[in-house]
Amino acid sequence: MKTPRLISILLSAAVLAACGVLGPGGQGSSGRSAMAQAIAAGDKVALLPVANFTDVPQAGLRVEALLEPALRQAGLRQLVLYPPALNPETLFEPGERKAQAEAEKWARTQGVRYVVSGAVNEWRYKVGVDGEPAVGLMLQVKDLSNDQVVYSSAGGRTGGSRQALAAVGQQLAAELVSGIRVEPTGRAAATR
Repeated sequence: MKTPRLISILLSAAVLAACGVLGPGGQGSSGRSAMAQAIAAGDKVALLPVANFTDVPQAGLRVEALLEPALRQAGLRQLVLYPPALNPETLFEPGERKAQAEAEKWARTQGVRYVVSGAVNEWRYKVGVDGEPAVGLMLQVKDLSNDQVVYSSAGGRTGGSRQALAAVGQQLAAELVSGIRVEPTGRAAATR
């Protein structure tokens, strides 16, 4: 009598535990906050340097190269890129975190309303026979008019042994950018 009940309790616990481990999207997961306000398609937005917290040189630059087209595809028509001199990432010297503040100061002088910043904390092929690609990213949008973060998202994704690292990074970047609300000019003003 007690054995079937014990087995059903253990099976229920196992199912609940599995649900907690599985993330959306199959081989990856992401966490994002809801974007409180929409960005008008005509608002000026700047892509700032992506901080590189990996041991892979220039991983931040690689992520920026993936984020730019994803942001444009999301509808940001007035996307501007920071000047290359503001990027602290070089091949031989570690980047300084003050570069973020310098990039925000530059964005303000350009009349930018929103800035998109991010960080990469994993950009590698896993060690082992299969060598699966693994990517971890964080993305946030800040409204410079009030210094409030209006969107924040983070996620990680792994791919199969035959997938390229850049392809996995592109999928994750597109997933994180998909939460940014962009309204056609005229509609966003009503939601602010």
